[in-house]
Amino acid sequence: MSDCSSNSRPIDVDNILDRLRGLSSAEDFFHALGVLYDARVLNVARLHILKRMGQYLVEEDFDGLPDRVIAARARSTLERAYSDFEATSPLSQRIFKVLKDHDPDKPAEKRGAFVSLETALKPFAEQ
Repeated sequence: MSDCSSNSRPIDVDNILDRLRGLSSAEDFFHALGVLYDARVLNVARLHILKRMGQYLVEEDFDGLPDRVIAARARSTLERAYSDFEATSPLSQRIFKVLKDHDPDKPAEKRGAFVSLETALKPFAEQ
């Protein structure tokens, strides 16, 4: 596990949502919210964890809540998202559309007939 701010000092809860919006790396989110993580898990699933955290955050209603409650809920969503990927791979979770579309357990979609570029342009070439 990586050392995070929760081991040394309490997290800064003032304007936590605004500060989270300004973060750019997964490590920044973990440090800002004081969540411990294993770098090996984070290196494999960082985008998936943050995407899942976003999905969980959308379900929350923060209107009128004090910053400390918002920070606790944000921390909880990050911990929950991280735990989703501790024991499973991003491929098994299939969060992103590209992974959902290429699920080997899902039958392939039927597509229309293939028309070559030469065939499609043929009427124009004959003029």
